[in-house]
Amino acid sequence: MDRVRCLAALAGAALLLAVPASAQEAAVCAPVAKVPLERHLRQLSLDLLGRPPTYEEFKAIQAKGSIGSEDIRALMEKEEFRARIRAYHRSLLRSNLSASVFDNGNSRLSGSGADTSALFLGGNSASALRGINGAGCDGSIEQDSCLTAPQPDAHAAPLRERVTTCRDERGVPMPVTFDYDTNLYSCTPLATYTAGANQVTTCAQVRDHAVWGKYVYFCDVRGANQDSFMCLPDPARTATAALTVEKLEGTRVVAFEHPNPASRPSLVELKRCTLDPDWRDNVKGNYMPRRGCVLREGYETMPQPYWATATTPATVKVCAIEAQNNSANPWTMASCESARFNGDRSCGCGDKMRRCEVPAIGAPQNVRNVHDLRVAAFNEEPLRIAESVVSRDEPYFNILTTRRSFVNGTLSEYYRQKQGVGVFNVSAPTAEEAVPAIPYQENGAWAEYTRNATHAGVLTTPAFLYRFPTQRARVNHFYEAFLCKTFSPPSEGSLPPPEDSCNRENNLAVRCGCNYCHATIEPTGAHWGRYAERGAQFLPADQFPRFDPKCRDCALNGDTNCGGECSQYVMQAYDGDGASSLGMLKTYLYRTADEEQNIEAGPQLLVERMLQTGDLERCTVKRIWNEFLGRPMSAEEQRMYLTPLSQDFAKSGHKLKSLIERVVTTDAYRRID
Repeated sequence: MDRVRCLAALAGAALLLAVPASAQEAAVCAPVAKVPLERHLRQLSLDLLGRPPTYEEFKAIQAKGSIGSEDIRALMEKEEFRARIRAYHRSLLRSNLSASVFDNGNSRLSGSGADTSALFLGGNSASALRGINGAGCDGSIEQDSCLTAPQPDAHAAPLRERVTTCRDERGVPMPVTFDYDTNLYSCTPLATYTAGANQVTTCAQVRDHAVWGKYVYFCDVRGANQDSFMCLPDPARTATAALTVEKLEGTRVVAFEHPNPASRPSLVELKRCTLDPDWRDNVKGNYMPRRGCVLREGYETMPQPYWATATTPATVKVCAIEAQNNSANPWTMASCESARFNGDRSCGCGDKMRRCEVPAIGAPQNVRNVHDLRVAAFNEEPLRIAESVVSRDEPYFNILTTRRSFVNGTLSEYYRQKQGVGVFNVSAPTAEEAVPAIPYQENGAWAEYTRNATHAGVLTTPAFLYRFPTQRARVNHFYEAFLCKTFSPPSEGSLPPPEDSCNRENNLAVRCGCNYCHATIEPTGAHWGRYAERGAQFLPADQFPRFDPKCRDCALNGDTNCGGECSQYVMQAYDGDGASSLGMLKTYLYRTADEEQNIEAGPQLLVERMLQTGDLERCTVKRIWNEFLGRPMSAEEQRMYLTPLSQDFAKSGHKLKSLIERVVTTDAYRRID
């Protein structure tokens, strides 16, 4: 029978002080005072189901006169218990990657797709696509009618010299109108600028005017009302005010130049705007807007995007750049299936806008924020894995090894349609056709499926990999959550003098002082060696071999970028090992033969090893105790309960329900403290 700790109330303490020492030593603890039946039921219902008992549940137990194991097990069959298990694991795994995903909004569309609000990439992406952040297309001109539609800047002809059609010969949409960038130009209403005897009010009147005709290329028809403005380099800005030399072609000004370019000013010239984009790095098809020009293409009418609701129009208005569905730039063959797609005029958002996100769109469409839905779904996935293991009464540590997982409508379409390019770096967990097909809008419907053999329970979910973005962080949380251990140097540990060469050792597993923790952290972290850091990308050996000669050659030639293809490889040498490891996958640097086996075996091997120590059982007992008693085990309770509860947990086949039942039937749980 459990005995309470002999901690008396203040009044009793005073009495004990007056008793002879021999009498105190002979005292024994009183029998445990347990909570009454009604309170016990309320306590169990709150702890297991997260709610008080119903009146019917109360009357049933009252009539029975006791709470037995069968009653506790019945509570653990309810849906509320499954929700309770999800909540417990949300806290245990810290399942919230919202702050771990860098989303700069470059893939986020503006607009609603309605007739008056075309969808377009309006963040930083717009600067590369059209010349200025936030710039959309011309929503009044259908792209393929650009040659017959009224041209507001016709006075500035010739407007097209390099590409004289609405699209280039490989289908890339060309600008249909332009505006001058007011970050560099000062645009004054034409009537105001020309006020006086020579006043004109429209750009068409400027073209043949004796006084103003030379500036006709810088007369800009802009805004919803198509008003005429004179746009000249801004005299209030230092860089543009210095552009005082007018470059002429015939009688027309075509550029404003700096009088002393040899002085290397921040801005050498501003050229007139046309409908011809420049070529970045002089590569044909690598389009970019001219400095100071906002180049707007037209729009297209497209089928509903993937996020459409029942009230989304049957067809939506989309800017022509975003409406494209190219897998690669048709000129340079650079991939559009990467983050670079939103800065390449030739890529677009893909089929049903799959590469792009959209924020919440209000009534009548009531579209929910795509990014928030994806984050919520990724956060929920490991909780569904844990719930499935517990509710099926499987061995609890299957949550760390099972290939089973779940998708809702959000994740189903994310994987099946290859969505989220440029925001999430997540590898598909299995072949696309093996992912359950669930309509996007059904984000509350979860379906089970089997991931490929590289996966290990919650430890390889995007929520875990993003939330703990480095191998060291993943090890640290695994130890904390499942082994109840933390990394800290021993109190008797000491650091060498600053001048000791050991302080310059790059391998933390052997660096003096650091090795106290990293001698364990580094080889353990190798179990996640095939998962990229700061993302959830799996690095298969056929695509990311242990050694890549191309990356080595780039590194030896001083090209540490190597076209962006070698970011996962050692490209710079900081010590002798680094110098001999150029072109090696980073995760293999400083590894022993045993640690390389950890890389290839993955987190499954780590769990198998930890199951041999008993630490997983003991830690789980401590955490369940803390969860249901609201406090950690005391030293006395550890002596009384830890070993028998751990042994019973192992004998049950690591059934978590069995462990919970044992904990809530202890005298400690029912004790009146």
